Amino acid sequence: MEQPPTTRAQRRRRTEERILSVARGMFAERGFERTTIRAVAAAAEVDPALVMQYFGSKQELFDQAVRLPPIPPLEGDTVELIEELLARIGMKIGPIPEGSLAMMRSMLTHPDAADRARATLDDQVATVGAAIGAEDADLRAALMISTMLGVTIAHQLLDLSALREVSAERIAQLLRPSLKALADAEAAAD
Repeated sequence: MEQPPTTRAQRRRRTEERILSVARGMFAERGFERTTIRAVAAAAEVDPALVMQYFGSKQELFDQAVRLPPIPPLEGDTVELIEELLARIGMKIGPIPEGSLAMMRSMLTHPDAADRARATLDDQVATVGAAIGAEDADLRAALMISTMLGVTIAHQLLDLSALREVSAERIAQLLRPSLKALADAEAAAD
């Protein structure tokens, strides 16, 4: 059985974590706009003033709630990058962290969430584009990354019935030829 916190700092940290956990769930379910400090406080069983004391604003609470460990960088030649993208499908259609879900749900309505998502995706596009090496490599890479983002959104947010029961392996099998075609500028020119 877990020991109850004994010091004031431990109690504060546990309360802060409880607030963040509740906030992650609410931001994931409702997005930024429809989540309120009062609702987070009520679900975390604390006073709204305490939420403000710990986090300062709804924006700061959101920033803390969606902070995630960095995604491992994409590396390797074009074939390795494609296989790495396809390997990540399991992460994209399986259970994803609530912070990621909160970011995805909020990126279409909240400018800061959109900026964060754009920066992450731009980094991935640059990495994939550098490996492709074609004249229009960034465009090709953006289409590849957008395809992967589309699969994630369709599965996680829209719950498309056609994707619901399909394995990650099957999705990867069907996507592999199109990603290879996008990555191979010479084959596409023929």
